[in-house]
Amino acid sequence: MSLAYNIDTAHSAAQFKVRHMMIANVKGEFTKVSGSVVIDAENPSASSVEATIDVNTISTRETDRDNHLKSADFFDVATYPTITFKSKSVVPMGDTDFEVTGDLTIHGSTNQVALIVEDLTPEIKDPWGLQRRGATAKTKISRKEFGLTWNAVLEAGGIAVGDEVDITIDIEMVRQAAAGA
Repeated sequence: MSLAYNIDTAHSAAQFKVRHMMIANVKGEFTKVSGSVVIDAENPSASSVEATIDVNTISTRETDRDNHLKSADFFDVATYPTITFKSKSVVPMGDTDFEVTGDLTIHGSTNQVALIVEDLTPEIKDPWGLQRRGATAKTKISRKEFGLTWNAVLEAGGIAVGDEVDITIDIEMVRQAAAGA
């Protein structure tokens, strides 16, 4: 039996980490993640994920950097206000882990990525009677493959922003009411 969930925006986020000036990692997050998840415990390959990230909610705890990331040099939020993911396949990797492969669209460029979903929690009933569960998904991407190519050469050699980006998405889901309920 398939169960449908909505991603709880108030309790979900997408975090990223990228090398800065070849010496340290800069971390940030997008605080508005929405979408839907269908989980079919009997036939996991029939499960699916669709998610949207509001790029305007980017936060690296540095206003000037956030504004630069929103500009045409990087995400160009005026033209590309969202990042989207739509799954194509779900493969179990144990009882609570899955490889979810799908199309990730950033900055108008779509590439196939594999998310490793870890620790899909069992459902619990919250104090308001809603059924909830959570999961964490991780992947690495090349930002250049998504058209995010801005960089600066450092005087001492090297570059200001690394290409490889680690992504972690933590979601909490709320089960949708059954049709006709």
